[in-house]
Amino acid sequence: MTLTNDYVHPPSGFAAFRGWGVFWFVVAVVSAAIYFQTGLETLFRAWATPEYSHGPLIPILSLFLFLRQLKSVPINTAPVTDRTPGVMVLIFALLLGGVGRMIQIPDFAAYAIILWVGGLILVSFGWRDGRQFWPPVLHLVYMLPLPGVLYYGLSTYLQGVSSELGVWMLRLIDVPVYLEGNIIDLGVYKLQVAEACSGLRYLFPILSFSYIFAVLYRGPMWHKAILLVSAVPITVFMNSVRIAIAGAVVDHFGLSFVEGVTHFMEGWVIFVTCVLILFALAWLLLRLHPEKHSLVAALDLETAGLGPQFRRIGLVRPSKELIGVALLVSALAAAWQVIPPRQLSQVQREPFYLFPRQVGDWSVGESARLTPDIARILAADDYISAPLTRPGTPQAVDLFVAWYRDQMTGGTHSPTVCLPGAGWEIASLETIKVSKDLGGARPFTLKRAIIQKGVERMLVYYWYDQQGVNTASSYYAKLTLTKAKVLTGRSDGALVRLITPINSGNDVAAAEARLQDALRAVIKPLNRFVPG
Repeated sequence: MTLTNDYVHPPSGFAAFRGWGVFWFVVAVVSAAIYFQTGLETLFRAWATPEYSHGPLIPILSLFLFLRQLKSVPINTAPVTDRTPGVMVLIFALLLGGVGRMIQIPDFAAYAIILWVGGLILVSFGWRDGRQFWPPVLHLVYMLPLPGVLYYGLSTYLQGVSSELGVWMLRLIDVPVYLEGNIIDLGVYKLQVAEACSGLRYLFPILSFSYIFAVLYRGPMWHKAILLVSAVPITVFMNSVRIAIAGAVVDHFGLSFVEGVTHFMEGWVIFVTCVLILFALAWLLLRLHPEKHSLVAALDLETAGLGPQFRRIGLVRPSKELIGVALLVSALAAAWQVIPPRQLSQVQREPFYLFPRQVGDWSVGESARLTPDIARILAADDYISAPLTRPGTPQAVDLFVAWYRDQMTGGTHSPTVCLPGAGWEIASLETIKVSKDLGGARPFTLKRAIIQKGVERMLVYYWYDQQGVNTASSYYAKLTLTKAKVLTGRSDGALVRLITPINSGNDVAAAEARLQDALRAVIKPLNRFVPG
């Protein structure tokens, strides 16, 4: 919808608040805050992290967009007869939030909050007028934390792109550098994967800014689309520049200077620079357009009259739909205070320290203890990291299994995230099917990867074990987990990984045979420690 500077001045002062509509509106909002409490707590926890620290600003900016757009919607004095779609949206939001609480998936309640806001607008304005406000409601998506499986997948990919591009920039200015996975080796200093990614924490606020920029931009729709999707490449580029600057500082001034430069570049410098690049891109698009306009004229930055628009809340009518929804959410909010959340189902299993010392022809060595930092990041409730050896086989197979009692508060991390962080480059990655003759109860899929670090190469098998359902897909694993949480109340699961060296003769077939034989040996004993 095109915004204009012409708007109707609504009544001001106490007279605007005399109707009972405001009362029922406030009841609906307060009761919803109580009902969606778990979702709000999830948002507050996410906003405490660097990646989502911009979160508290998103509702404020969405309110700004809403009030600006409200100026173009005249006050409707006729009866509103199309509130039913809003009621349906609100009921769906209540169902989603309720399911999230019952099965203890608080993200569901966080998502439901956005649906609730959209539904409340539709009930207040009716479908014909209320549906125009989808831009500010959609903007609320940027306050949500990404699901873990998407976050780790996206961050891993962007880390790799940033590292590659940063190393390319360093080589352009003749700085000696070597890249191993996501570890950038500068000789006397190494940028670890977490450091290489730290600039990407500004991706989410830049995405939000680019959305607002596109909404306020008055140019053609394809201009808006370019401005909206440009946030990702701009942020990755600036993170690569940060990496290149850190490398150049080490090369020319030494290690003692790099920490200050790195912290300086991790601050608002990246964010502000990304915003300036976005403005420059908008200016360039305007230069290429036949009807050239100034950038100031192309942005609808009119802010006059927002106060009077805010006071239009006093014109909310006490419709039967609003009253009904307010009473319903009030009753549900009160019920949540006396109905305890569903308890996590207890799982009977044996701890990994009882894992047998002999599985088939393979001897199981002592389980290694992870370093405190790795153990903290892994956050597994139980794990085993032990070598498997066999007489006559010079190369060992390393078995690693991490088990989680409740994956709703953490859970498995894909090796495609961890391995590059340790300096390993993933040379190939594919999904293969495992037949029943390898010892499983049913055929399943696993990931087969070849990783390398310098001249060293390894063959890796890994899969997710979700209560007896083995799969290579992290997305299917999450879907299976959600289904189990609804039906049985369980959210336990594990990641299983087998890894073996590929000898200097590059004999992949021999490594493959070792992994398959080890897989056949361990698959059945695992059932005692990773219950189905």
